[in-house]
Amino acid sequence: MHILPSVAVVILNWNGKAFLEKFLPSVCRSTYGNLQLVLADNASTDDSVAFVEAHYPSVRIIRNPSNDGFAGGYNEALAHVEADIYVLLNQDVEVEPGWIEPVVALMESDPRIAACQPKMRAYHQPDEFEYAGAAGGWMDVLGYTFCRGRILYTTEKDEGQYDDAQDIFWATGAALFIRSACFREVGGFDRDFFAHMEEVDLCWRLQRAGYRVCYCPDSKVFHVGGGSLPQGNPRKLYLNFRNNLMMLWKNLHSEDRWIVLFQRFFLDILAGVKSLVSGKPKDMVAIYRAYRDYYRWRKTYVNKHELPEVKLMKMKGVFHGIMIWRYYFLRRKKFRDLI
Repeated sequence: MHILPSVAVVILNWNGKAFLEKFLPSVCRSTYGNLQLVLADNASTDDSVAFVEAHYPSVRIIRNPSNDGFAGGYNEALAHVEADIYVLLNQDVEVEPGWIEPVVALMESDPRIAACQPKMRAYHQPDEFEYAGAAGGWMDVLGYTFCRGRILYTTEKDEGQYDDAQDIFWATGAALFIRSACFREVGGFDRDFFAHMEEVDLCWRLQRAGYRVCYCPDSKVFHVGGGSLPQGNPRKLYLNFRNNLMMLWKNLHSEDRWIVLFQRFFLDILAGVKSLVSGKPKDMVAIYRAYRDYYRWRKTYVNKHELPEVKLMKMKGVFHGIMIWRYYFLRRKKFRDLI
């Protein structure tokens, strides 16, 4: 008799009562046979924890002492969760009852699959892919991230064009399946990131350690998105720029690090000028602050992960070109046209 791997769905919550009221019922209807549900609360000041305690007594609650963001919050909570597979699920995600089984089956087919994500569609436009994960994350040679089904702010309709399971570069943190042993092996999330890009950094380290990251189209979830920081928020822009630079410094092969970061510096200056010309001076300031804090971080950086150096071009889910060039100048705004 086959024993199902134990799965823990862990929802990180911060003042998310409205989302929990709306979406926790769908998670509780999950049909997987060896499942525990956990709410990890990041020191919320609303009554979301009391709501879950009163209405969902079967959900285990872990109270983090402070709000250390997505990265620190999950690291803290997962240290207290025992399961073969963690499922890190955003509080603003609706799931279907059988959403867990296909992903676990795919991961069970190869022990080298350390992480996986389902197909992610938009809650408010359910026939379209959702920004945060779509049909799996990719990255170009300069560290710009995008997805199958979403490039920058252009999302595609789901017409079955990405219904093939395949290796990707990164799996979205909004619905991330990851083997607990692999999570611990590569050191979990990097707390310095706080939020944004931490799952890309984690998946990069998983690939450096010899594991696979995959996309499972047979599982679908629906994500609201922007629940904590909406698109266009300068704070979100700051975190994305700063964390992307930190991720590149940490993970790029030493032979490639300087040339890539030099090209990024030039392109990010152009992005700042464009923000100013477009009447968004706060965005330009956010990019400046991101570089300032990245350089401060780099002065004190100590390699916390003893992983082999691997050339980016040898990894799965890497576009061997510059995404923004093809998007803006060649007008290739769909993944299949880009690749």
